[in-house]
Order: sequence, then structure tokens, then C-alpha cells
Amino acid sequence: MTKIIGIRFKEVGRIYYFAPGELDLKRGEQVIVETSRGMECGTVVLGVRELEEKSLGAPLKPVIRRASEEDVAHLNRMAREEEEAFRICKEKIIAHRLEMKLISAEYTFDHSKLLFYFTAEGRIDFRELVKELASIFRVRIELRQVGVRDETKLVGGLGSCGRVLCCHSYLSDFVPVSIRMAKEQGLSLNPQKISGVCGRLMCCLKNENDTYEELNAILPREGDTVETPEGIQGTVSYVNVLRKRVKVLISKPGEDKEFAEYDVGELSFTPGKKRGGQKKERTSAREGSFQRSSEPLPRRETQQGIQQEHGKKNSRRRDGHRSGRKPG
Repeated sequence: MTKIIGIRFKEVGRIYYFAPGELDLKRGEQVIVETSRGMECGTVVLGVRELEEKSLGAPLKPVIRRASEEDVAHLNRMAREEEEAFRICKEKIIAHRLEMKLISAEYTFDHSKLLFYFTAEGRIDFRELVKELASIFRVRIELRQVGVRDETKLVGGLGSCGRVLCCHSYLSDFVPVSIRMAKEQGLSLNPQKISGVCGRLMCCLKNENDTYEELNAILPREGDTVETPEGIQGTVSYVNVLRKRVKVLISKPGEDKEFAEYDVGELSFTPGKKRGGQKKERTSAREGSFQRSSEPLPRRETQQGIQQEHGKKNSRRRDGHRSGRKPG
């Protein structure tokens, strides 16, 4: 077993693992470590724990030491220098008439490199800009182009919910989000309502997606025919997924149509085609038995099977012509 700790270098950055050695480190402490970018100061976010060596892969780099008061003062000085570097770089971008938006400036802890993050529509020729910045700051200059999601993560802000953006508060990595998640949750497909500050689909669509998928698998959909506890058939007009309540439009003989609300456990129904395109067998929610058909379609009924059979038939026709037999 090997001792490891998790260190984060940015407020909501990725967690990297290091070997604490003989140091007894606690969460929240700042430490100095060596990375691929050189010496860096990070914050311990995962305390000392043990892990099997075979699950580590490459050997871990050790923690050099705890951050001292001088190191903290150095970080504060670098923050002020980064603000000045950001201002100068922005002026030079305007002077060179480059179509790029500067996001942030960042010094490495050993002050050997200065990184600038920017966004742009396409590729930017910033060679002359780099030369001029290098002559001003006398360090190695590196410009990195990032996407709109990364820009929002760096800058931060408030979402439509009024809370700090997920990517800026706790998401260390972006999660894959698709329009199918919005459909699964019954949300409006208006891009303005399901898009975040970055203009992409909101990351929070992923938060409840698993719950909605699980519930939608056992609930009827709007338009499905269901049987009420009274033995009357009706049509589903509204489904409250989280409460598992269904509003049914029923028509009794000699009476006008009326709406009635039931728990899904009181109804019997045939879900029909799900959003994923699969079919369900007729089930009773009261019995709690939902049997999904696991038998594959016959080979000739699948699209691939039809194409293969069609190809074989054409091949037989061609062979028949070559051998003089009657094609068929």
C-alpha cells in the first residue's frame, strides 16, 4: 500500500495525486510540489489515504514541503503581477488588431513562465504578439486558446437559478450533456431556456437525468391508454414524473369526459415505444412487474438482415446468369 494525497492548483481545477512522504498533511493546507510545469503551490483537498501500488500506474512525485509565509506572500505578489500582465497584454492585442478575447493571465510559481488564456473564432497568428510580450516581461510566454465552456469556468458568474455556476463552484471536469436529457425531463427545447451562460447546454441537466430515466421507464407517456382502478379506459393527458402522479382523461357511458388523477401504482397500461425506441410488454403497475423483451428480432426483420438477404438474392441471380440456370 502507498500513501497518497489529492492536491488542487486552482479553485475548481482537477485533483492531482502526490506522495506525502513523512509529512502529516491535512485538508486545506498549502504545499509546494514539482509538476510538469515546474514548482507549483497547491491546496490539499484529499487527506492522506492508502492505495494499492498497482492501481497507481506511474510513480507519484513527492510533496517537497509545506508552503511557508514567504510562499504565501509570493503568491499574493504574483496575483498583482498577473493583473498588470493582463492589462498590458490586452493593450497589445488591440494594438496588433488581433481578433481574440483575453480571459486571464497566470504566472507559474517559480516565475519562469507567463501563460495567457484567450478565446477566438478561429486560428490566430500571434507570433509578433508573443515576441513583444517576451521583450516586456523577460520570461517565457505561452498563449493558450480555450473554448467558451473553459472561459466561463475561469471567469465565473451566476446561472439562471441565481447560484454560482456549477463549473466554477464544484465541477472539476465538464460532463457530457445532450438535448436528449432535456427531452427526457420534459423541459422546453427553447435554446434560451436550456442553455447556460456559455451558450452551451446547461451542465445541471445531467444532475437529475438518471432519476428521470429510471422513472420514465415505469411511467406511461402522454397519449397512452391506461386502465383505471374502476376498470375504465382513459387517455393520459399529463404525467408528474417526480411525484409519480398521472392525470387521465376518461369518458363514462352517457357522461361528459372528465379528468381524474391517479398514482401510477393504481393504473394498468401498455407503455408502448419509449424514448430510446424500445418496446415494453403490457404491464400492471399494481403488480410491479415490468418485463422487458430480451429476445432479439429475427435476422430477416432487422435492417442489417434485410440488406444481407437482399445481397444474397442478387448474388444468386448473377450466379444463375453465369451458369445458364434460370435466375431466381
